[in-house]
Amino acid sequence: MNKKTSQKVAFLTFRLLGLLVVGILFWILGFIVYNGIGIISWEFLTTAPKEGMTAGGILPAIVGTLCLVVGSVIFAFPLGVMSGIYMVEYAKNGWVVKLIRVMTNNLGSIPSVVFGLFGMALFVNTLGFGDSIIAGSLTLGLLVLPLIIRTTEEALKAIPSSFRTGSLALGATKLQTIRRVVLPMAFPNIITGLILSVGRISGETAPILFTVAAYFLPKLPHSIFDQVMALPYHLYVIATSGTDIEASRPIAYGTALVLIAIVLFMNTLAGMLRRYFGKKVKTN
Repeated sequence: MNKKTSQKVAFLTFRLLGLLVVGILFWILGFIVYNGIGIISWEFLTTAPKEGMTAGGILPAIVGTLCLVVGSVIFAFPLGVMSGIYMVEYAKNGWVVKLIRVMTNNLGSIPSVVFGLFGMALFVNTLGFGDSIIAGSLTLGLLVLPLIIRTTEEALKAIPSSFRTGSLALGATKLQTIRRVVLPMAFPNIITGLILSVGRISGETAPILFTVAAYFLPKLPHSIFDQVMALPYHLYVIATSGTDIEASRPIAYGTALVLIAIVLFMNTLAGMLRRYFGKKVKTN
């Protein structure tokens, strides 16, 4: 087999594998949409569950999920970005940096249920937050913190050092160089970490099970110290236990469809922010 033939076979294989992945994705989405679209209505999206969660809507679970996503991002994103800036721009490439990177990678590989146990021990019991939005948000924030740090590091490393040198040569301080030159150029890629974090936060069940999620709480939260329902846990409950499973199965598919729609919406919004900052960097 000559080189051209080998190349064509390789490209064909990669193309088929890519189409297979896309096909699986559309198959899953199509299955969820087909089984869940029939129950989606204004009432389903704006009312609380009732009759043992076999009727009514999922508004408290939607609001609870959004609260957890926003709270986690507010905690993890600034801390992760600042940690990444320190690792790339300030810390010397010695054993301390290597140790931090190893520990960050190890932290990112810990199962989410362990984070849930840690969050329950620290935030719920030791700090006295109880089962609350703040305890769940901080736990989920710790869960995605390694991802944001690594994404920020890679985004900053991709900026050529000549930009830093030129800025310093013009009289700017290191902080001014980072704030006005490096960070704006890297920010479109840093947003990638935010996109991945939102997707993971929205779908986690184990951490919120220990720190915030309520089995049945048909009301909206009033403070960050309130317990809430959340879509992933609500989906698990109505699909597996505690209710008439057959009667609640359409609600389970509808809940899954709403969860997917929320994740897609947030990812789209983050992608728009990424394109906006990318165009802003190019025009400047």
